[in-house]
Amino acid sequence: MGGLVGVLGVSLATASGCSGDSSSSGDTEGAGAAGQGGTGAAGQGGDLGLTTSSSGTGIDPEEACAAQSAEATLVKRPVDVIFIIDNSGSMGNEIESVQNNINDNFAAIIGAEGVDYRVIMLSEHGAVGDESICVSMPLSSTACDPVPDQPGNNDPVFFHYSTPIASHDSLCRALRSYSGTVADQYGYAPGGWSEWLRQDSLKVFVEITDDGVSCNANINGNTVQLNDNDNEAGGITAAERFDTALLGLSPEHFGTVDQRNYVFYSIVGLAENDPMDAPYAPADPMVLGQCNTAVAPGSAYQALSRTTGGLRFPLCQTASYNVVFQAIAEGVIQGATLACDFAVPEAPVGETIDLATVEVQYTPSAGDAQVFTQVGSAAECAAGSFYIEAETTIHLCPDACTVVQADAAAKIDVLFACTITPD
Repeated sequence: MGGLVGVLGVSLATASGCSGDSSSSGDTEGAGAAGQGGTGAAGQGGDLGLTTSSSGTGIDPEEACAAQSAEATLVKRPVDVIFIIDNSGSMGNEIESVQNNINDNFAAIIGAEGVDYRVIMLSEHGAVGDESICVSMPLSSTACDPVPDQPGNNDPVFFHYSTPIASHDSLCRALRSYSGTVADQYGYAPGGWSEWLRQDSLKVFVEITDDGVSCNANINGNTVQLNDNDNEAGGITAAERFDTALLGLSPEHFGTVDQRNYVFYSIVGLAENDPMDAPYAPADPMVLGQCNTAVAPGSAYQALSRTTGGLRFPLCQTASYNVVFQAIAEGVIQGATLACDFAVPEAPVGETIDLATVEVQYTPSAGDAQVFTQVGSAAECAAGSFYIEAETTIHLCPDACTVVQADAAAKIDVLFACTITPD
């Protein structure tokens, strides 16, 4: 049996993640923007410190496996955005500012970038004067003038799960309403807001409240106690407990502690940054000071943002919600290209791909090609590596994914040896 070599070319000229099907001859292309976990920007990729050669690999790309090559389909990742909005008596101005900005300064920006998004609203439907919210067209199906008796759900882009959110219980309400333990007031989703989540989407939470966390939730027979005590230690503990409960509800939707599939943005009562409308980055310290109309700094929400890579904003600056919503929209757009996986190509007729020989070659926009090494599983991931799952899917490990996604003009080739299958 003669050994041959195959090349799978994955062009990243207009996309940062790689995902989709491949074929033996077709050329397809996709688009996207860089980012992982809601953060990141396109630019020049990094150097993983790998050795390189003139060909960049031990396999010669010129010795093509029966002269076959394939182009992977590059796609933007769908994003499900879950807004959780406090309906307590002090939230009227903030709710009105959300209504005024969620269409033009959020949904329209995401839609213009071609991201497949949907918005799920967890908050009581109604008029601002009652500290409730009515989302208007074009995101919803209603003009909110007058406010209709029921939300204007607009499949597939907008779904409102109407449930009153009190000052301290938003995280518990989110957990309990996920599967319908706390029912939607209009019976739209008997199985909870989980009915509206998509399996392959990145989940993005946007919390809007002027208070802290103090609540209990019974999840699958276990009581989850959340109390941030308006301090850093309490916020970290409450965030860890919520994170554990959320991941336990559905690893398929929210990921695992090693690879979360959600990002948490906070519009809460923390003191303003400098300048006042600038967000706090995930790496910035916890802020325990409060802005002037807030009750508490929202330390648990801040801790969740810091853990998941989300931004934090002061909710008191209602006149700047256009800037806030634009920044969150940009984060959603970047997070839409999170995936770093692609299908193992079909072998040419009469041949079999030797998976043990597969190599991934990364060519940055500037510099020599570098070879990513194959490891046995996700648990063995290291810098500059990848693994193959179920003999069907190639996954770049997190460090390799981060480097590739930071390079808008990167190129990925998958090289493999084939053997001729006996008749």
